[in-house]
Amino acid sequence: MSNIQLYFAKASTFSQRTRVALLEKGIDFTPIEIDLQNKPDGYIQISRYGKVPAIQHGDVIIYESAIINEYLEEAFPEPPLLPHDPANKAIARIWIDYANTRLVPAFNKFLRGKDHQEQEQGRKEFTEALLYLEQEGLSKGDYFLGNQFSLVDISFYPWFERLPLLEHFRKFTLPAETTHLQTWWDLVRDRSSIQAVANPVDFYLQRFAKIIGEPVAIGAGQK
Repeated sequence: MSNIQLYFAKASTFSQRTRVALLEKGIDFTPIEIDLQNKPDGYIQISRYGKVPAIQHGDVIIYESAIINEYLEEAFPEPPLLPHDPANKAIARIWIDYANTRLVPAFNKFLRGKDHQEQEQGRKEFTEALLYLEQEGLSKGDYFLGNQFSLVDISFYPWFERLPLLEHFRKFTLPAETTHLQTWWDLVRDRSSIQAVANPVDFYLQRFAKIIGEPVAIGAGQK
């Protein structure tokens, strides 16, 4: 029995990463949902950046999803979500960095770019990132580390759940040649841990429509 408190937001991509890691490891935790627009008094003492997720494990307080997830891997080593071998573990960390520094910024630029030029640059960068994942990341097994579901897969997952935003607002679909990536996504979204934290398509469409001031028909994301 652990005494972990998880501070999260339902719509947060980074919170989903840590929620999935906790569920995959079977760690008991107490979820505490944070309204990021109206943070509770004292939350800045938990997360110095004022963001989610954050965890408190006894006297230990940690924030930033990638750091939290590595802490969970070390504190609760079974089942493993990273390789034991140092070289393979380093490769996994490179892929996690690729998610954080390549895929995620490209996705955000594509979806939230201030004008058409910036959005089209985002489209180019996001497409290039997807093709790189297809060619370099998913050619040796079902998941990024072969047949082992890992923190690498968890690091990429939330942005694929939000692909319907790109489809609806930017008329984008996964390139036809990303067959491995599409098979990977089918496997990932069927996992019970992913289904436990997933939000419906309409949840994302309605939220983003408010940001850009564009209405979305009720049921637009239902299939």
